[in-house]
Amino acid sequence: MNRRQQKKLARRLVMAVMFGEADEVDALLRAGADPDGRDADSTTPLYAASVHGATDMVRRLLAAGASPDAESGRGDQGTPLCGAACWGHTGTVRVLLDHGADPNLREDHGTGLTPLQWARNGPHPETVEVLLAAGARPQETTG
Repeated sequence: MNRRQQKKLARRLVMAVMFGEADEVDALLRAGADPDGRDADSTTPLYAASVHGATDMVRRLLAAGASPDAESGRGDQGTPLCGAACWGHTGTVRVLLDHGADPNLREDHGTGLTPLQWARNGPHPETVEVLLAAGARPQETTG
């Protein structure tokens, strides 16, 4: 598959995820769409699903090989776990953690906030508890 085709599939995959089109997501993944591909804004499908709390989409993408810690965007989005924690999508946070997402990974290439900081800023106490149980370090919430 050439680069142009991959870009087109990536764009379509991000859109299908955002609109909750599970059958289309499955079809695109079967057609060879990269679960870590990016649209024109550098958004990954997993980030789009995580921010919207689309837990089923998150499961599909992770099963297809999406990296749970891949940062999305050009410094203006972040990691899937940060996106889910920011909006208090506790079910999505659990699935990401179950698939190896790092509860202490700072967004913005290590210079931004942690998922725990986002959850506390929400405030989303249930999400905070899930992150702490998964090993999020409270001392990482300063700065």
